Amino acid sequence: MPWLVAAPPRPVRSRIGAVLALLAVGTAAAVALEAQSGEKEAIAACERRLCTLLQQKSAAGEDLRCELSKTWARSVIKDAEQPTLKWGFGDARCTVRIHIPRALIAAAMTARGQHHKLWVPPHTAACVVEIDGAPHTVTATLAPKLDLKDGKVEKVWVNLTGLEGPPAIKATLWTAAKLADNVGLFQWPMLKAINRFIATTCPHKYPLAAASGPKPQ
Repeated sequence: MPWLVAAPPRPVRSRIGAVLALLAVGTAAAVALEAQSGEKEAIAACERRLCTLLQQKSAAGEDLRCELSKTWARSVIKDAEQPTLKWGFGDARCTVRIHIPRALIAAAMTARGQHHKLWVPPHTAACVVEIDGAPHTVTATLAPKLDLKDGKVEKVWVNLTGLEGPPAIKATLWTAAKLADNVGLFQWPMLKAINRFIATTCPHKYPLAAASGPKPQ
């Protein structure tokens, strides 16, 4: 979805990056996690495919499929800290294989005059998080829910449904999930970035995307 591939301005990007690290999800002596080769290229390719689907608004054609990896420096994650949510770990990297049926996206973008619920199928992210300089594995399953009206997202739930990893990480991530979904922490930055991606980024960055695939029936 847009929040996985969009690149909004830094204040919003850092917050969204932190949410992804926390939900998909140092010391000076820790070895930093370096961004893996091809991360940016894979995200850019997925962004283009998603923009094509969003603009075509057609259920005909291939689903959205992407294999993505994203690495966040500890400093970027900490930019999004809140009084009620602190990141006490190091860098983080998450890898996820995205598969969203094209028909779900088309239905969400063509519904008019009433609220439309888009429930993204469950996705499991495999993450590595630094704790005291050592890498630890975390797996998180989430099934985001979006409430749209006339093609604009009005509310989003991360909907974390499963989590495995060290107790300290699990406690932080469950807290972040509850604050995001029940209290609305990060809600405004996420909505702003998602809607900017749909309404502005896609048509301006990929103006020919709508004409590059099958036409709506």
